[in-house]
Amino acid sequence: MHHTEHNSQPAKGVQQKLQSSNSAAKKLGKNDVRTASTSTQQVRVLNWMKFIAVFLGAFTSVAWYKLGGFEGIFGSGKKTSHFLQKLQQVEDQGIWSSLSSILWPSSSNSLDINGTNLVPLTFEDPIRYRNKGNQQLTVSGRNGIVAAEAEECSQVGVDILREGGNAVDAAIAAGICIGAVNSFSSGIGGGGFMLVRLPNGTSTTFNFREKAPAAAHKDMFKNDPLAAQIGGLSVAVPGELAGYESAWRMYGSLPWRKLFEPTIKLMRDGMPMPVELASRIRWPQFEYFKTDPVWGKVFAPKGRFLRAGERFTRPELAYTLEEVATHGIDTFYRGDIARQLVNFVQKNGGILTMEDMANYTVRIEEPLRASFDGREVLTCGRPCSGEALVLGLNVLDRMDLSVGEGILHADDPMTDVGVHRLIETMKWISAGRTILGDPLDIDNSALVNHILSSEYADSVRANISDERTYDYTHYNAIYDVPDQHGTTHLSVIDKDGMAVALTATINLMFGSQLMEPKTGIVLNDHMDDFSLPGVVNFFGLSPSPFNFIAPGKRPQSSAAPTIVVNNGDVEMVLGASGGSRISTAVLDTLVKKYRWNRSLRDSVESPRYHHQLLPSIVYIDETVEPEVVKVLEKFGHVVDYVPVQFPFSEIQAVYREEGMLYGISDSRKQAVAAAF
Repeated sequence: MHHTEHNSQPAKGVQQKLQSSNSAAKKLGKNDVRTASTSTQQVRVLNWMKFIAVFLGAFTSVAWYKLGGFEGIFGSGKKTSHFLQKLQQVEDQGIWSSLSSILWPSSSNSLDINGTNLVPLTFEDPIRYRNKGNQQLTVSGRNGIVAAEAEECSQVGVDILREGGNAVDAAIAAGICIGAVNSFSSGIGGGGFMLVRLPNGTSTTFNFREKAPAAAHKDMFKNDPLAAQIGGLSVAVPGELAGYESAWRMYGSLPWRKLFEPTIKLMRDGMPMPVELASRIRWPQFEYFKTDPVWGKVFAPKGRFLRAGERFTRPELAYTLEEVATHGIDTFYRGDIARQLVNFVQKNGGILTMEDMANYTVRIEEPLRASFDGREVLTCGRPCSGEALVLGLNVLDRMDLSVGEGILHADDPMTDVGVHRLIETMKWISAGRTILGDPLDIDNSALVNHILSSEYADSVRANISDERTYDYTHYNAIYDVPDQHGTTHLSVIDKDGMAVALTATINLMFGSQLMEPKTGIVLNDHMDDFSLPGVVNFFGLSPSPFNFIAPGKRPQSSAAPTIVVNNGDVEMVLGASGGSRISTAVLDTLVKKYRWNRSLRDSVESPRYHHQLLPSIVYIDETVEPEVVKVLEKFGHVVDYVPVQFPFSEIQAVYREEGMLYGISDSRKQAVAAAF
């Protein structure tokens, strides 16, 4: 692996060793594990308590969920249940229409995408799972395909392909579009990772993760942890534009300006307010946007939030993109835009400097490689979470997921034991993530190489019981890691077989909640992705020293952009948004497609499993069949449902088979792919 920068000094004094993976699992008595059915019932009761409390609050001015200790049950701040947050939103709709949209979402599935072939839905291929968007359209074409989280941006990418651009051009153009349209999840004020595979087999990753400013230190949030999430101190040095330019210079084919023009036009001339964006700005914590002079100008120009379909513009951002398109990224990192951003961040308590901006560099690296189901799987390494995904693939590649009884019918390849083994593997990879960190800041290669070894995979398989699950101590987690959020992902394959998997993010929704007024740039809050010393979690795990703040360091990310290669050709490109749920979402999708023989659409749209070890709960979409829940409880798993209105991971996937390209954008984010 090679890097284009080596500007961080290795941290000293960290001599932690991974616990032996071959040690015998801790023996647990009957009283050490809660009865799964009882625990699951308790979770369901709490969800109904949330619903009733907010239902009452919809008719009164009383915040019922805050009475009698309910706030402690539901959580507060960024931990507040998405279910709770959404139920409070009745503005512009009225209580009955709001509740009906939550409980009985629209079943419409008809969309017109210019130039895109929609795979017909036949009687034998019904829409089974009623997720939020309900489009669930698989698109197809022969010349190129883009799966992004907004229909407009998928189309922007395809238009670039149609005009002679390649997959890198299309990914950059679509990424710029997503940052403007879905500004709650990404944008040029953030960073990310891009994985590129050329038709000749050459593969490259571009690491443009945000960096801690030079004045940052590990104790900077000791007295105010919330400052890592909101405000100027939470802002890390953005890397997205630098990453896009590096990829374009190496592999792009169209003029730089051409990649910006579609989004400039959308933001300058206006577009219909996207449904997902209209929903996100109505979350309770963003109520102040309506009266804020900066946010309100964009999202509430008439004193109320824009409704879906109303004209939406961002002229300041359009001007900024015009400047970058015309003058290149120097204006962003060394020129007028940099000065505006630095001054704004510092006025809001931050430590970002012009030197921080000017010194930003992109790391160009070799991808990680794994084998799964006879295929080569490519992903990106630290501070990406590719190592966690590779660990999961190493375990499952030599594990039979067809043993046991079919869950939905006798011949169902998704078996009870197979699902249990998948979830147990998720718990192991979540434990493995706790030792990851920026490799140029701290050398823990020996530990990482150990968990990626075949011997470690063997020991994990040996410690997975086909009869039960275990307490978290069984899985050798040494440290705690921050629960990460946000993100966008898009996947592209062009007519020549070039493939791109791009994951970008500003972290929490709307990042630091700072929008620079002159440029229209929403700034990230990625300082929150670092671990903070001295904060021991509820389960007694200390924060990971591998992810402590240091000057110039890049925080550990959950991103896992992925490309699957079969017989020398790209077969599938996928990735996810959803913070800590990304690696498990990608693993879940790969297992469904390649081991359980699901269609591309069902692999993405069917109920998704997630377990992050702590808390000890299997999260799954509420569209799940009751038979699946019974199976999980049989093994001792505690189950909680993810409401369709508030999914926490979304997959964008494209697939190539016999000369045809197929793609689907996850309807959980009301997304639609495009092809030609």
